[in-house]
Amino acid sequence: MADKDKLDLVHRDAIHAERIRKEQRHQKLHTEFSINPHRKLHVLPDKPMCRRTTEVIPEDEDFIKAFRKAHEVPTKKYSMPLTESQEIGWMSTPLVPESRQNTRLNFFRFMTDVTKHHELGQKIKLHTDTHTQKRENKD
Repeated sequence: MADKDKLDLVHRDAIHAERIRKEQRHQKLHTEFSINPHRKLHVLPDKPMCRRTTEVIPEDEDFIKAFRKAHEVPTKKYSMPLTESQEIGWMSTPLVPESRQNTRLNFFRFMTDVTKHHELGQKIKLHTDTHTQKRENKD
């Protein structure tokens, strides 16, 4: 580095003071706090032997609205997808109308010689297994 690029202690202090002034100028002080509506809230009941009466908490309409808005489906919350992964399923209406007769999208089970043979083998095995268990239980 050249000598003119190096900053001495006075210049570094001036830059630091300017940065702090900028941060304080753009800083907002938040004094209203609320429960995060995006996290699950686990309400625990009182102890069973507690004789204290439960206090009645008034409903907070703003919190209820924020809570309901947080639990909406993203397509109802936003007009357009916000992330790339949301773009994949944003338009969820099927492109081809559903039809049970359409064999391109519906794969029904049907019997062939191989599947009939295998099913028969399974039935025979099940039948012999139940009979051997009954014989073992009698003995």
